Amino acid sequence: MALYSHSRLSSFEQCPLKYRFRYIEKIDPDFKQSIEGFLGNKVHDTLEWIYNHPKKETLESDDVIKHYIENWNKDFSPAIKIVKADLTAEVYFNKGLKFLICYFLKHKPFKDGTIATEKRIFIDLDKEGSKKLIGYIDRLVHNKETNILEVHDYKTSGSIKSQEELDNDRQLAIYSIAIRNEFKEATDVHLVWHFLDFNQTLVSKRTIEQLAQLKQDIIKLINKIENENDFPPQPSILCNWCEYQSKCDLFQKNIGNLKLKSNKSGEHQASLENFRN
Repeated sequence: MALYSHSRLSSFEQCPLKYRFRYIEKIDPDFKQSIEGFLGNKVHDTLEWIYNHPKKETLESDDVIKHYIENWNKDFSPAIKIVKADLTAEVYFNKGLKFLICYFLKHKPFKDGTIATEKRIFIDLDKEGSKKLIGYIDRLVHNKETNILEVHDYKTSGSIKSQEELDNDRQLAIYSIAIRNEFKEATDVHLVWHFLDFNQTLVSKRTIEQLAQLKQDIIKLINKIENENDFPPQPSILCNWCEYQSKCDLFQKNIGNLKLKSNKSGEHQASLENFRN
């Protein structure tokens, strides 16, 4: 029995060949992490640190900046892949700094009813328990006045989704199934996205009927994956960020304008004063 996740399902939808390399053959990737992934991890780690801090109500922006800088410098490596040749690690570092400062100023003193961060969830999709999902919720909030649970997710990409896209988003809807199962007395479950590059918060909801249909759709997708034999490549602009380029014959034959050069930079030696100016 395979344990599936939203990212695993998305990997198949993005490129079946990539799915085969990663989840079936378990081939070592060309690189372990992209700069976008590293940035996302460091921003998520810092936000988790804020909400779990015993004195989060008294934190200052300098505390957050200091934690982010130390965390970035501790784990940054020149081996992290930067696809966009015109950008450097410094650009991404400063993006994260902007995300965190804007978020901190908007949401302090963080008295919103957060009850968990990085909460792990499991879902049985069928009665036999043969198809299971795992996931991690960035942050779970309980509004005691309305008895509504909120599934929060942070997005660090440079794009923002429309309301229609959010109303059809699979990831947080999956998480809401698990939350409804765990908190059966909750009035409702809301899905909340924080698009940090835009400093915007957007919300969506699902009905019980929609979630039931979602489970069936996921089961169909899993059946398709498990019955797949060829796992063909599916070229797109995302090939630039693929960690299996050296294993992909199609990419090696040169998917012309999709291939970009990588760029790397070193550790940041920044003081807090540099970022106040």
